[in-house]
Formats: sequence, structure tokens, C-alpha cells
Amino acid sequence: MDIAVKLREVVSEEEIVDLISKLVIIPSSPEAENYERDVAEFIHDVFAQEGIEAELKPVKDGRPNIIARIQGTGKGSSLMFNGHTDTVPAYNMDIDPYGGEVKDGKIFGRGSVDMKGPIGTMMMALIGLKRAGIKLKGDLYFSGVIEEEYKSFGTEDLIRNGPCADAAIVGEPSNLQIAAGHRGLEWLEIKIKGKAAHGGTAEKGINAISKAAKFINKVETELIPRFKDRTHDLIGPPTLNFGVIKGGTQPSSVADQCSIQVDRRWTPLETLDQVFTDLDDIIKDIQKEDKDFQATVERIPSNMATMDHMPMEIALDNPLVTSLEEITEDINNKKSEIISFPGWTDASLLSNFGKMDTVVFGPGDISCAHSEVEYIELAQIFPAYLIYALTAVKYCGLEE
Repeated sequence: MDIAVKLREVVSEEEIVDLISKLVIIPSSPEAENYERDVAEFIHDVFAQEGIEAELKPVKDGRPNIIARIQGTGKGSSLMFNGHTDTVPAYNMDIDPYGGEVKDGKIFGRGSVDMKGPIGTMMMALIGLKRAGIKLKGDLYFSGVIEEEYKSFGTEDLIRNGPCADAAIVGEPSNLQIAAGHRGLEWLEIKIKGKAAHGGTAEKGINAISKAAKFINKVETELIPRFKDRTHDLIGPPTLNFGVIKGGTQPSSVADQCSIQVDRRWTPLETLDQVFTDLDDIIKDIQKEDKDFQATVERIPSNMATMDHMPMEIALDNPLVTSLEEITEDINNKKSEIISFPGWTDASLLSNFGKMDTVVFGPGDISCAHSEVEYIELAQIFPAYLIYALTAVKYCGLEE
């Protein structure tokens, strides 16, 4: 019997939808009493009920990663499905964030698309293969990791303590398109120092806010235009966004300090040193013109734990990419577009530090993640399950 037929017989769309809804109902943001622990324990129990090897591995404050494995015969390549079990807080959602409601062809709730929907389909891929009695040559792993939304402690622990695989699929929502790369991410703070004075004798001070304006103008007119020369064929050009500016104490005082926080996205055509050097050079250029200009560039600590958030890319002829292309076309009856993922993901850590060939591929639209009405479309859920399971068969190898 055809493997795809077997997989359709042992798992229904309704079962996957029900699993995702149950995952959404369990809060797993920093607001939750046990953060990701309850949802990780739920996932562990689901795998245990299916006779799939699973383990809860504490990472931070007793909060665990959940690792599951279908052991292969040792004759093929190993593959990991990776997804994060945490979500951002509910904030001011316009729907019940933990209702898991299914209507109008969608599952609603916090984490439905980012990324309990993708996690549910990955879980069911392991379950479907197990139920169908399909034997793989290589090991197939599922890793549900903690705190991706903040510092990626879960995936950092995974890389340090295992398990590792030859390749990985990070299930962030990509509308079932194959994301073969994305930019690196740095959050940086430029601290500008001035000199305080009374507003009535402003000439005796050095206004840090005015100096900040000079810095911003030079970045926009001289640095950002150069980014087009660093455009990556798939990922596109680097970006820099001024996200936060703070300075001064009150209107009648000359501001003696000002800080600018920026989001800097960089491509594989750049280096991390270059990210910092670009801004340092702007500061040096201004200092040549203005002896009163003093500024420093610092990394914002909250952006990461210990591993740099580098760009991610994979060769388009890599077996993982070609396997996904072939399977996705078979299931959806059309070719899957090769794209660059718009945000930064744990795929960077798995690729650069874990040395796993990695792509981002998952059901759902990233544009409604973190939103007031978060949802995932049902139409992508069952195809995602089939694509994950069949890609595992093709990449890991089928034991006859």
C-alpha cells in the first residue's frame, strides 16, 4: 500500500484539529503559573499513550524541553522536527486567548499559529508513522523547546546537551513555503552623552537629543543606502530600524543623555563585526566634525542568551530542501515557493551552532502571530501532517 494512503488512514484531520485546540487551551506564556511546563507534560503524555519514546528535560527553573524519538535502524540520516512550546502573552486579544475555538475554517487562540498549530502537526507526523508501522532507517526526533520568544534557552540547551540530528525542520508558520534562509538579528543601543544645563542658558550645555538627531540623520543618509550593495540573492538586503529613543529629564533642562535602540537585521554577506563597525564608523565620522559628540554602541542583553543570532541559509540543492520540494508538490499539486523567512528563528541556532542542515517550514501565516485575533487555517493542517511525515520517510530512508 502507498505510504501516503496509510498515513491518511491512521490519522484524521479532526484528530489533528482536536490536538491543536487542546494545546492552545493550555497557557504557556510568562503569564502562566507554570509557563511551558503544563503544555510540555501534556505533549509527553500524548506521545506516551502512542508508545513513542519521550522525555522531559529540565532546562531553566524546572521548565522542560520535551524530546520524542522514533528510533531508526541506524542506516539512514536523522531528522529533527523543532518547535517552541512558549507563546507571547495574551495582551489585549479580541478573542478568548485560550479558548481553542474552531470555526469558519480556523482554530483561534494565542499560539494557534505561533506555534502550537505547527507543533501539533509535527507531533501527529510521528504518531502517524508509528501507527502505520512505517520503519525508518534514520532516527526521527521531535523537540518542543522553551522560551524561544525571548532568549531561546530551550534550543541552546538542546544544542549543548542533545539530541542532535543531521537535519532539522523548524515549524514556524511559512504558509507551507520552504524558507531556506533568514536574516540575523541584533538589538543594539547607542548611548549618547551630553552635558546638562538650564534651558535658559542652553548654550552652556551639550544637548544629547540634538546629537542623537545628527547620528540618526547620518545613518539614514550614509549607511542605509549602502545596504543595497549587500543584498543576498534569497534573503534580500540588510535592514536597520530605529525602534526606541529616550532622552532628557524635563523641557527646561538640556538633555545630558539620550539612548537609541535599533533592530539590525544582517545577511550572510555581512559579519557580526561589520554590524558593530558600521555604527562605530558613523560615530567616528561625526566626532571628526563635532568635538562634543560622545557615543557608544552596546548590545542589548535581553536579545539573546549566549549564542549569537546569526543569519541562516541552506543550499537549495541540499537533500532536505529537495525532499521537501518533492513531497510538497505531491501533496499540494503545485510547487512550493523557496522563500526567506521574515523573522529570526531558532533555525539559526540549529544551523550555525548545532551544525544541522535546517529549513523553516510550517502551516499558517506568520502575519497573524502575536495579534489580537490569532488563528491558523484548517486547510493547511492536514497537508502539513502529510508533508512532515513523508519528508521524514524520504530523508531518513524507508526500512523495507
